[in-house]
Parts: sequence; structure tokens; C-alpha cells
Amino acid sequence: MPKIYTNKNVLDAALERFEIVFNAFDNIYFSVSGGKDSSVMLQIAAMVARKMNKKFDVLYIDLEAQYKATINHVEELIEETKDVVNRWYWCALPLSLRNAVSVIQPKWIAWDKNDKYKWVRDMPKNEYVINVDNCLWDWFKRGMEFEDFIVEFAVWYQKEHNTTIGTGIGIRSDESLNRFRTIISDKKVRYKNYGWTTKIKIKQDVWIDAYNFFPLYDWRTEDIWGAVSKLDLKFNEIYELMYKNGLSIYEQRLCQPYGDDQRNGLDQFRALESETWEKVLNRVHGVNFGNIYARTSLLGNIKSEKPKEMTWEQYAVFLLESIGLFAPELRDHYYRKIRTFLDWYEKEEGLKDTDVPDEADGKLESAKKAASWRRIARAIERNDFWMSRLSFGQTKSDVEKMFELKKKYKNLIYAKDTDSKPLQRIAKKLNENDNISYQSI
Repeated sequence: MPKIYTNKNVLDAALERFEIVFNAFDNIYFSVSGGKDSSVMLQIAAMVARKMNKKFDVLYIDLEAQYKATINHVEELIEETKDVVNRWYWCALPLSLRNAVSVIQPKWIAWDKNDKYKWVRDMPKNEYVINVDNCLWDWFKRGMEFEDFIVEFAVWYQKEHNTTIGTGIGIRSDESLNRFRTIISDKKVRYKNYGWTTKIKIKQDVWIDAYNFFPLYDWRTEDIWGAVSKLDLKFNEIYELMYKNGLSIYEQRLCQPYGDDQRNGLDQFRALESETWEKVLNRVHGVNFGNIYARTSLLGNIKSEKPKEMTWEQYAVFLLESIGLFAPELRDHYYRKIRTFLDWYEKEEGLKDTDVPDEADGKLESAKKAASWRRIARAIERNDFWMSRLSFGQTKSDVEKMFELKKKYKNLIYAKDTDSKPLQRIAKKLNENDNISYQSI
């Protein structure tokens, strides 16, 4: 424990904070994610609670797209703390979450029964689980924002106990500027001026009789793992896998796969729990475009499906935008092909963009004799560089562009990832010899 304050290391300082909290509040719950910080917080809280003959509750929000190792660890924590925990609130509810891999659908809903066939995991069946079938709260609504749920739960818990409550949160100020701001802001109302507490505000100048407290706010990553070793604490085995995968202790995060840092989230799932990865990719619209960087090949066929609420035109735009997140050059290439396709139909058949139907006769589309947005979207899905589904053939300029892309994207194309024979042929030559020139194709 390297950090020292007035002759106290951070562990001793944290132990004092837990004692203050247990003396101050008769009703406390700790928010747990299964990550290292909240896990250490919970286990140290349990140690202090045993010593002081206290009990508390735990809130765990299950976001569905979780590592198996995380679920195993949460179940391990339940067993480890059962003597001091009154109740676990294991919430597996349809909450709205950030989806950074889709421009058109920036949110997704965990545990949504409408998408049950796509769920990453089966609904947990332990006695603590709260889902839509046994939900305790009339204030909960499907698609509720995660952040709103956290606040409403605190409001409900305080009303349920009709007294001042404490809510333990295992965040550390050195992890991000926002977290640092959350704790040190001079605009916060404190409990008895303790700098590691903040009163909960639900609206502008509307407060509830509840305080967040951050017992590990001044810890560093080394302190977390030092406590695990010194106190022989349980930990999420996913961190061991992250370390073996080359991530230092400072880089290890329980990333949400669809969050703003989606590359880390999706790539991490693939490396650490490959059996979970495919389900994660297929769970959310747009996430399958994680394949563009996470799978072996940029130009492999895209496995996707049109959301029911979208038109085929919207879906085509969605596909282009999704590709553009990872390979803007490829998006622009497809856009130029589509523009040429639409211009031809306007010139030859007088069919303006605004008049292109969403769907045409399926046989005519297959025979390449009718324009439709479905035909365009299916062409993008095929991810055929030539866009042969729109009646384009392989050209010299396309081959030149492909060689330019190969310089930037080493995983441009592998034969096994496409059903296009011309692409398969070029893929073999490209990957047999990196110095091959396009003239030889």
C-alpha cells in the first residue's frame, strides 16, 4: 500500500471510512459491478460489518452482455458475503444502454423480451434476480435509461426505509477526470464535511435524504491489487485472462462491448471469451460491424439483418454509416458505386432517387432488372468490392483501389471470408505475396 496520508496507508484510511459509514447510517447498500474496485469495496465492507455486527444490502445491475467470469464472480461474492448482506438486488431489467457502434440506433435495450432469441445469456434464475416478471417497482419502465434507474432506485430505497441512507460506490478518482470531478467538486453537499461523500440530488436543487460515499476514492490500481493479495480477497478471473492477453493492470477494464471505446470492448470479448463473442456481435444492430476490425477480413460477407422499424433505404444508409466507422474509404467506394447505379436509372428509365421503391419484384431484383433500396442494401451486405449485385463488374481502377486499401488494412481480404470468386482469386494472390502489383492480377 504505497500511498500514505498523515501516517496512514489507504487501506487503514478506508477501514476508518467504513466504520464511519456503518455508525452514521442504519440502512446502506453497495453498488457492485463485478469489477475489481467494487469487488474489493464490498469484501472490505463485509469485513468491517462483521466486526461491528452490521448488515447491508447490495445492488447489482446485470447488463446481459457480460463475461461469464463476471457472473461467476458476482455469484462468488454472494456466497462470500451472505452472513452480512440482508438482500441482493440483482436487476436484470430492460434498461436502455449506449450503443456507440451504430449511428442510427445509438441505444440498445438489455434483457428486452422482443430480442429474447438474441440474448447473450439466458436469464439468470437465482433467487435474487429481479426482472420484468417480478419487478418490485411501479416507477420502472421498459427502456429506462441506466442513469435514471440508479437515481430512482436510491429514491425508492430511501422512501422504503424512511431514514437517511448511505450508498457505497467503488470508484477511484484517478481513473478518469469525470470521476475525479464527481468526488472533489466544491459544489457538492457533504455528509458532515467528509470529502469522500456527496448528497444525492435528483433535480435542480431537489435533494433526497441519501448520501453516496466513495471509500476507495484515493486508491490507485496498485492499491486494489495490493489489498487482494494482503487480505486474500476474491477477484474476477477475467483480469487474469486480460493480463495473459497482454493488458497491464492499468489498462484492464470491464468494457461494455458497445460503449464509446467499442474496439476495446469487442476485441476484448473475442480474446477472452470467444464463445461469448459471437453472441455479443449478433446481439445489437450495428455491432456485427465490429467484424470489420475484429474478424480476420475487412471484405468478408456481412451477416446482418434489417431492423423491423427501418425501411430498406434507412437500412442501406445504416450499413454505409456503420462501415464508415471503421473503414471510411470503403464506405466512400460503395457510395460512389451506388450513386452511379442511381444516376443510370434516372438517365435511362427516368427513375429519380425519390421514386426508387423500397422493394421491387423479388425475381426482377435477383435478375438485376429492377432498382430498389432492398437491392442496394443487399449489395452492401454482400460486401463485394465490385458491387456486382448492382451490375458492376471488376475494373482496373477498382483493383488499383483495392491495392491501395491493402497498404492500410492488412486484413483487407482472405479467400475464406467471401463467396465472390474474383475476390477469392485476388485474395490468394494478395496474401501470398505482399509485394505483388495490381498489373499482375
